[in-house]
Amino acid sequence: MKANAEARRVAVPLEAGFGPENPPCPACGEPLFGWTRGPGGVPVRRCESCAMAVIGEPGDAGDALARLDEQRLGGDAPRFRIANRASFAASLGGGGWAAIDRCNRYLFSAEAVRRLAATRGQQVDGVRWRPLASLLVTWGTLLNSFTFGHNVALGALGRAAATQARRPWQRGIDRFVSVLATPVVMLAALLLEAVAGISGRGAVLELTLSPR
Repeated sequence: MKANAEARRVAVPLEAGFGPENPPCPACGEPLFGWTRGPGGVPVRRCESCAMAVIGEPGDAGDALARLDEQRLGGDAPRFRIANRASFAASLGGGGWAAIDRCNRYLFSAEAVRRLAATRGQQVDGVRWRPLASLLVTWGTLLNSFTFGHNVALGALGRAAATQARRPWQRGIDRFVSVLATPVVMLAALLLEAVAGISGRGAVLELTLSPR
């Protein structure tokens, strides 16, 4: 009986999902599927192959690489800091993930960067977890589950583009909650991010590229 059920089971390739609602991923070409909605109700799609996500309508690989270059760090080596879409914080937060804001269009993963870099003759040489930056993202993600607005605390610190709640009383509650809940939320974020970093799913990564 079990063997017959397994025989009837058919594997459906990702390509079968292509359609107007599931455009190709700029990094790997596989279809993007609906994931969540960002601030203001903007749709956010994600790739099941390379884990990249796109806020709004996706562009092409060149557009994604241009946005990646905006995240390049100083120094001689081509180093880039990304909020990791394959992180535990992203999976836990969904639409409340702190990296989803008006300033980001492409939400990268290490695999997405690897595929994009290959299109211009580069490869990923190193991937480093950035604990402090990751802690802030995870803290902001957890706080977003308690507030009406999005990234209220991170916006006040100048670390993200905040989306304020519509009503004044909601904005007042958000400020109060952000202050009151921070000690407990920060402790929870510290524990969660420590596990995530050790398991290779840290919230913020630093990638070094080199010519292939």
